[in-house]
Amino acid sequence: MAAPCVFCEIIERRIPASIVYEDDDHVAFLDARPLFEGHTLLVPRTHVVTLTDLTPERVGPFFLQAQRLARAIPIAMDAKGTFVAMNNIVSQSVPHLHCHVVPRTPRDGLRGFFWPRTKYADDAARDAVAAKIATTLDHTD
Repeated sequence: MAAPCVFCEIIERRIPASIVYEDDDHVAFLDARPLFEGHTLLVPRTHVVTLTDLTPERVGPFFLQAQRLARAIPIAMDAKGTFVAMNNIVSQSVPHLHCHVVPRTPRDGLRGFFWPRTKYADDAARDAVAAKIATTLDHTD
């Protein structure tokens, strides 16, 4: 039997995560191994593996939420922009569609596809970043 999907477990609150945003169709939460603080993953609640598995009527709403995150995260994290990315099968660490929205600043050390992962100091530090992004999301529409 296959192991349960980690992201489905987060969506169902069986695995703790710092939730940034959620609605009936999407959940956004901080990456447990971020490139930089504020690195957020957007996932559909419905388990699909890749972008091509997402139904056409759900593609637009999914990317509208990615756009909202790309607008709010630089404000919340005092960054200059974002890196928005998605893997399909190759380099996809969790087989559940997810879009990375990563805050970026000039000379932050991110080069090409070398993604040096980091950690939050503790859960409280991670939750504080999630709250900052969530609050910014509420004020950027």
